[in-house]
Amino acid sequence: MAQLTIIAFDGTHFDIAAQEGSTVMENAVRNSVPGIEAECGGACACATCHVYVDEAWTEKVGAPAAMEEDMLDFAVDVQPNSRLSCQIKMTAALDGLVVRVPERQG
Repeated sequence: MAQLTIIAFDGTHFDIAAQEGSTVMENAVRNSVPGIEAECGGACACATCHVYVDEAWTEKVGAPAAMEEDMLDFAVDVQPNSRLSCQIKMTAALDGLVVRVPERQG
């Protein structure tokens, strides 16, 4: 298990023990994190699971792939640390990961 913290827009912290191999989006949905709509169910076909990766984690999480970058064009208020949470798989290297949910989704 890897520790994952998702911070909702209102500042509520969701501290989650995430199964390795699961996605940030799957963990957000399982834990009813507000603001993660996940309309496409994790198929990278929408931008409703947009999150901001904490600056301390951006290098470890890595850059989005081309398909994810295309979908981020539909997200609201994209920033350099924006990612789709369905594309971030939890690993031992991401133990302690922190992401923030934007005010609204695309």
